[in-house]
Amino acid sequence: MASAGPVADQPLKRSSSLTFLPPDMSELRVVLLGSSWSERSSVGNFLLGKNKFYTEEEPDSCVRVRGQMKDKDLVLINTPDLLHPNLSADRLTEFMENCVRLSAPGPHVFLLVLQPEDFTEGHKERLCRVLTRFSDQSFNHSLILISEPTEESSALIEEFLKSPALKDLIRKCRYRYLRRRGTEHEELLTRLGQIVKENNGEHLSCEIFHNAAETFTAPFPDDQSPKQNKAQTIMKTIKAAGIRAFKRMSTPESSSSHMSALRIVLFGKSEDKKTKLGNFIIGHDSFQGHKESSRCLSFWMP
Repeated sequence: MASAGPVADQPLKRSSSLTFLPPDMSELRVVLLGSSWSERSSVGNFLLGKNKFYTEEEPDSCVRVRGQMKDKDLVLINTPDLLHPNLSADRLTEFMENCVRLSAPGPHVFLLVLQPEDFTEGHKERLCRVLTRFSDQSFNHSLILISEPTEESSALIEEFLKSPALKDLIRKCRYRYLRRRGTEHEELLTRLGQIVKENNGEHLSCEIFHNAAETFTAPFPDDQSPKQNKAQTIMKTIKAAGIRAFKRMSTPESSSSHMSALRIVLFGKSEDKKTKLGNFIIGHDSFQGHKESSRCLSFWMP
């Protein structure tokens, strides 16, 4: 892949307005995913109303562009091809970390730009695994934009819409999809805004993967489900944190002290998710999630 150009982050003037966003929301952050850089870039330029993404050369890092529409901002993050079957585990993690940083504190929408004639079952599986690794709520924040088949393809788009892979992805994304041909600028913005509204204006909270070698043993392991992969990711991240903490405690400057236990504090607004994670870490159901506790709870695993 070619070298990435400078990140374009200059305000763009346009007559349209993102008035469909909640009044207290100043910007809409959208991540573009798909296997064709030129198609994703073309869609990004269409949304911005100006050619800010280079459609010919695919960079080797994520590119972020900001467009200003009256009192609202539109932030687009275009990624390299995360779905390439030969993409290594380390590079995948690097791209995902970069994407999460550029979309901080989290993206509102994943815009999935798909070429229907190239979308196979393998593409669907890779895309689903990438989305799941960003967040288990990614599908609730996704919109599919289906490009027109290329001139080399003799089939009509209606035929491709019948393919099991595309139908299944549309179902996972709660039947949110548009055909690019005939879709107007305001219609696409409105559909993005509807997704934000359906999620109460909240953005995704994406995990940033710090240890590629431990977090991903393979880019897309075929013998495990996304749920199993996510469970392993959580445990390996916790173990890695514990190892780093132990190493810090073992330095000459702290040789007088020793570490007898690893203490973890669970923060978050969902009592159910904290309960499940706590029980998963210690290996048995010590935390009870049927009602929210008014005090802190502590359990230990020998």
